[in-house]
Amino acid sequence: MNRNLIRAFAIAMAALVVALGFAAGGVAKPSAQAGQQPAAAFKAPDTIDFRSANIMSEGVRLHAELFSLKTLAGKQLPTVIMAHGWGGTAAGFRRDAIELATAGYLVITFDYRGWGESDSRLILTGPAPTKKDSLKFTAEVTEVREIVDPLEMVTDWFNAIHWAMGEPMVDKNRIGLRGSSYSGGHVVYVAARDPRVRAIVSQVGSLDSRPKAIALAGAASDQVKLAYDEATKRARGEIGYPAPRARVVGNLQGAPIRDKLLLYAPVEDAAKLKDCAALFIVAEKEELFDNNDHAKVGHDRMTGPKKYVVVPGITHYGIYTTARAQAIKLAIEWFDQYLKK
Repeated sequence: MNRNLIRAFAIAMAALVVALGFAAGGVAKPSAQAGQQPAAAFKAPDTIDFRSANIMSEGVRLHAELFSLKTLAGKQLPTVIMAHGWGGTAAGFRRDAIELATAGYLVITFDYRGWGESDSRLILTGPAPTKKDSLKFTAEVTEVREIVDPLEMVTDWFNAIHWAMGEPMVDKNRIGLRGSSYSGGHVVYVAARDPRVRAIVSQVGSLDSRPKAIALAGAASDQVKLAYDEATKRARGEIGYPAPRARVVGNLQGAPIRDKLLLYAPVEDAAKLKDCAALFIVAEKEELFDNNDHAKVGHDRMTGPKKYVVVPGITHYGIYTTARAQAIKLAIEWFDQYLKK
C-alpha cells in the first residue's frame, strides 16, 4: 500500500482516537486504569447501597454496578444508566454515580463487552466439530478484547436498558442516560431508537465518527478505502481483530474497528429525539473536535426539550477536573427536571 496513504491514515486516526479517546473519567491511557479497584474490593460510603450484577448482551456477560441510597431501599426510583466512552471502565464512574445516587437516583453503570470486568466475545480458532450431541461442544476459542466498535457498544447500551426493566427498584417510566465524549454520542444514538428513555445528558460529546466530521489528514475517500480494505481482509479471514488495548496511536488504548466507525454518526439521529429531553454540555475551548459539527448541530436538529450549555474557559479535559462538579450538578438538575416530575 502507498506509504503516503498509510501515513495519512495514521495521522487521521490520531485525530480521531484523540478526539474520541476519553472515558467519562479521563483519557484512556494505562494510568487511567491503574489503581481502580475491582468491584469486589470497592467500598462505597456508608449511606450508599452498592452491588454488582451481570447483564447479558448477545450472550456476553457485562459487568454492572448499582448505586442507591440505603434510605430508599425497596422503593422504585428514577434510574440513570451510564457507561464510558473509549477505553474506560465502570470503575471510573463511581464518584459521579455516588453523587447521582445521593440525589435520589438508582444508578447503573456497566463495562462494554471485552472491557473492564466484563466477559468478551469469543471466536472459534478453527471449524466447529462435525459431530455434536447437542448445541454444546468443546473447542479452542480466542477472545475479542479491548477493541473499539461503536455498534457493539450501543448494542450493550440497549441490553443494559432491557436488563434494567427487570430490576425491581427501577421506575420503568423514568429512565435517563448519561454519557461523555464518545459515549456522549452513544446516548443520542440509543435514545433516538428506544422510546423508554425520557432524558439524556451528553457532555463534551463526539457525535460523528465519519472521516469528514473531523479535520483528518488526506482525502476522506482515502480514509474510507483503507477502512474497507481492512474490513475485506477481516471478512475473508486474512486478518483477525487487533490485540487487546492495542496502541494504535501514541499511548491511547483500544484499536478502532475502522469500518464500523464509518457507519456511526449519532448526529444524524438527533432529530428523532422528540419525546426525550436532551442536555448537551460542551467545553468552550474544545480542542479535539469542532462542537459545531457535533453537539451543536445535534442540539439544533432536535425538536423536543433541549438545552445547550457551554462551560466557559475549559478544554475537553476540564470536564473531568476543574468543571467536574459543575457538570454533575447540571446533570442532576436536568434529570430532576425530567425524571422527577
